[in-house]
Amino acid sequence: MTAQQAEEAPGWSRTHLAGIRELLSRPLTSYYLVLGCSALLLALGLMMVLSASSIEALQKTGNPFYWFIKQSMSVAIGIPLMWICSRMPQRFFRLAGYPLMGISIIGLLMVIFIGEELLGAQRWIAIGPFSIQPSEPAKLGLALWGADLLARKARAGRIEWRHLLIPLMPGTAIIAILVMLGRDLGTTIVLMLIFLALLWVVGAPVRLFGGVLALLVLATVIMIMVEPYRMERLTGFLDVWEHAQGSGFQAAQGQIAMGSGGWFGLGLGSSRQKWDWVPHAESDFIFSILGEELGLMGTLVVVALFGLLGYAGLRIASRTTDPFIRLSAAASVAWIAGQAIVNIGAVIGVFPITGIPLPLVSYGGSALLPTLAALGMLLSFAKREPGAAEALAVRGPGPFARALSWLGLGGRPRR
Repeated sequence: MTAQQAEEAPGWSRTHLAGIRELLSRPLTSYYLVLGCSALLLALGLMMVLSASSIEALQKTGNPFYWFIKQSMSVAIGIPLMWICSRMPQRFFRLAGYPLMGISIIGLLMVIFIGEELLGAQRWIAIGPFSIQPSEPAKLGLALWGADLLARKARAGRIEWRHLLIPLMPGTAIIAILVMLGRDLGTTIVLMLIFLALLWVVGAPVRLFGGVLALLVLATVIMIMVEPYRMERLTGFLDVWEHAQGSGFQAAQGQIAMGSGGWFGLGLGSSRQKWDWVPHAESDFIFSILGEELGLMGTLVVVALFGLLGYAGLRIASRTTDPFIRLSAAASVAWIAGQAIVNIGAVIGVFPITGIPLPLVSYGGSALLPTLAALGMLLSFAKREPGAAEALAVRGPGPFARALSWLGLGGRPRR
């Protein structure tokens, strides 16, 4: 580097940093970050589900597109659901948490008695050709219900942490116990992440955090000790390659897939590990197939998208004075970003395998629909940030509204 280039470099960096700060300070930044990251992850998820599931689907059903078609149907339902939620008022979400919690509790009780068991966990209720997992809408229900409970007790914008004791803590305990009775440790951890996020936003003292974490650790230890397969998973996690032909098989094959991808991957659809080597390649371990086909660069893009999505959610929470928006946005970020961290950590060997999907990317409509509803809620909240309404008015109607006006079904487009 020449002396002149060295002198110009700091000025160039300052200019670009100033440009980034100006971009992030715009009123609709949160809105476009949530929308853009969600769309990219959803599109990438559809491609990876098609690639990861095609071999097993061909072997079991004779149709390589079987699971891709089912996932596409879930996306076709989820996108309108997300759009509807993005246009709902805050009051709708405050009220929605109560029926969602009730439906989730009923569903979790049904799972205990008539649910299907798979790989040691009892999570699903079969309805014809479809399977429903009640613990997934329970995540959204807990986030909304808990946020509304605390927001109702807010005084002058502040919430007393003592209000956590009744009824939020017992309600969370009921949901968590029902999920644990279904032997679903991964979802229990995600529910606790939502609860801890509510604790954090409220400003609960450290001793309460410590107590909740101690109970969570105790419950985790008990669930591991009473289920032999979980102890085998833990043993396999502690020494994957020693147990590569047994309890560590899935983790070992997932790491082989990740390592085979190199910097830029083998190419979309070119995975070798999806040929009956990586179990549940389309769901729990789809990140390993993504790493094999798209390489380190592809995995970093996915991590960056989840990071931006988390940033946007926290930005929405920090730019509002409304306690419900602050609490529900933070809880939703803890759920989606936290679940992504747990899933990716399990694939790369940082955490034990818990069997939870990668949000927006893994196969599964039961997980996808509540996630898209939560993201639609974040879009609705983003439009209520300072200056967002004015920016939207200046922007004019979107393409959907313009299409309706062209068809004579909507109002006249604004100029």
